[in-house]
Amino acid sequence: MDQERQRVIQEYVPGKQVTLAHVIANPDPVLYSKLGIREAGAIGILTLTPTETSIIAADIATKAADVELGFLDRFTGSLVLVGEVAAVEMAMEAVNGFLSQKLRFTPALLTRS
Repeated sequence: MDQERQRVIQEYVPGKQVTLAHVIANPDPVLYSKLGIREAGAIGILTLTPTETSIIAADIATKAADVELGFLDRFTGSLVLVGEVAAVEMAMEAVNGFLSQKLRFTPALLTRS
Protein backbone atom coordinates (compact mmCIF):
# COMPACT_ATOMS: atom_id res chain seq x y z
CA MET A 1 0.00 0.00 0.00
CA ASP A 2 1.40 3.40 -0.99
CA GLN A 3 1.60 5.92 1.79
CA GLU A 4 1.24 9.56 1.00
CA ARG A 5 4.48 11.34 1.78
CA GLN A 6 4.42 14.82 3.10
CA ARG A 7 7.00 17.15 1.64
CA VAL A 8 8.40 19.91 3.82
CA ILE A 9 10.17 22.86 2.26
CA GLN A 10 12.27 24.95 4.57
CA GLU A 11 13.04 28.49 3.52
CA TYR A 12 15.67 30.67 5.15
CA VAL A 13 15.06 34.39 4.81
CA PRO A 14 17.83 36.24 6.60
CA GLY A 15 17.88 39.83 7.64
CA LYS A 16 20.92 42.05 7.40
CA GLN A 17 22.50 41.44 10.77
CA VAL A 18 25.46 40.34 12.80
CA THR A 19 23.83 37.73 15.02
CA LEU A 20 26.87 36.86 17.14
CA ALA A 21 30.13 38.68 17.84
CA HIS A 22 32.09 36.99 20.61
CA VAL A 23 35.74 36.95 21.64
CA ILE A 24 37.15 34.03 23.58
CA ALA A 25 40.24 35.41 25.33
CA ASN A 26 42.96 32.92 26.23
CA PRO A 27 40.99 29.79 25.32
CA ASP A 28 41.94 26.34 26.51
CA PRO A 29 44.48 24.87 24.02
CA VAL A 30 42.11 21.93 23.45
CA LEU A 31 39.71 24.31 21.73
CA TYR A 32 42.34 25.17 19.10
CA SER A 33 42.99 21.50 18.54
CA LYS A 34 39.30 20.66 18.14
CA LEU A 35 38.79 23.54 15.72
CA GLY A 36 41.95 22.72 13.76
CA ILE A 37 43.33 26.26 14.00
CA ARG A 38 46.63 27.65 15.23
CA GLU A 39 47.01 28.72 18.85
CA ALA A 40 46.94 32.45 19.56
CA GLY A 41 45.74 34.73 22.34
CA ALA A 42 42.10 34.78 21.27
CA ILE A 43 39.41 33.38 19.03
CA GLY A 44 36.75 35.65 17.55
CA ILE A 45 33.44 34.22 16.40
CA LEU A 46 31.03 36.02 14.08
CA THR A 47 27.75 34.80 12.65
CA LEU A 48 26.30 36.88 9.84
CA THR A 49 23.23 37.03 7.66
CA PRO A 50 22.99 37.01 4.73
CA THR A 51 25.59 34.30 4.92
CA GLU A 52 27.74 35.60 2.06
CA THR A 53 28.52 38.58 4.27
CA SER A 54 31.16 36.41 5.93
CA ILE A 55 33.36 37.05 2.88
CA ILE A 56 33.07 40.82 3.29
CA ALA A 57 33.61 40.53 7.04
CA ALA A 58 36.77 38.46 6.54
CA ASP A 59 38.18 41.12 4.23
CA ILE A 60 37.38 43.92 6.67
CA ALA A 61 38.77 42.01 9.66
CA THR A 62 42.09 41.11 8.05
CA LYS A 63 42.61 44.69 6.83
CA ALA A 64 41.69 46.22 10.21
CA ALA A 65 44.00 44.21 12.47
CA ASP A 66 46.70 41.56 12.61
CA VAL A 67 44.37 38.54 12.61
CA GLU A 68 44.17 35.33 10.64
CA LEU A 69 41.14 33.53 9.34
CA GLY A 70 40.57 30.37 11.33
CA PHE A 71 37.40 29.44 9.47
CA LEU A 72 35.05 31.01 6.96
CA ASP A 73 31.82 29.46 5.70
CA ARG A 74 29.82 31.47 3.19
CA PHE A 75 26.97 28.95 3.40
CA THR A 76 26.36 29.34 7.15
CA GLY A 77 27.69 32.86 7.67
CA SER A 78 30.29 31.71 10.20
CA LEU A 79 33.62 33.44 10.56
CA VAL A 80 36.33 32.56 13.06
CA LEU A 81 39.27 34.91 13.59
CA VAL A 82 42.52 34.09 15.38
CA GLY A 83 45.08 36.47 16.89
CA GLU A 84 46.02 38.38 19.98
CA VAL A 85 43.09 39.53 22.14
CA ALA A 86 43.35 43.24 21.25
CA ALA A 87 43.73 42.50 17.53
CA VAL A 88 40.72 40.17 17.45
CA GLU A 89 38.59 42.72 19.30
CA MET A 90 39.73 45.49 16.95
CA ALA A 91 38.93 43.39 13.89
CA MET A 92 35.49 42.46 15.18
CA GLU A 93 34.67 46.07 16.07
CA ALA A 94 35.71 47.08 12.55
CA VAL A 95 33.42 44.45 11.04
CA ASN A 96 30.49 45.48 13.24
CA GLY A 97 31.10 49.17 12.49
CA PHE A 98 31.44 48.80 8.73
CA LEU A 99 28.44 46.54 8.35
CA SER A 100 26.19 48.74 10.49
CA GLN A 101 27.35 52.14 9.17
CA LYS A 102 28.00 51.41 5.50
CA LEU A 103 25.65 48.51 4.74
CA ARG A 104 22.92 49.29 7.31
CA PHE A 105 23.18 45.96 9.13
CA THR A 106 21.93 45.48 12.66
CA PRO A 107 25.11 45.00 14.71
CA ALA A 108 25.59 42.56 17.57
CA LEU A 109 26.90 43.47 21.00
CA LEU A 110 30.56 42.44 21.13
CA THR A 111 30.86 40.00 24.03
CA ARG A 112 33.91 38.40 25.61
CA SER A 113 34.67 35.40 27.78
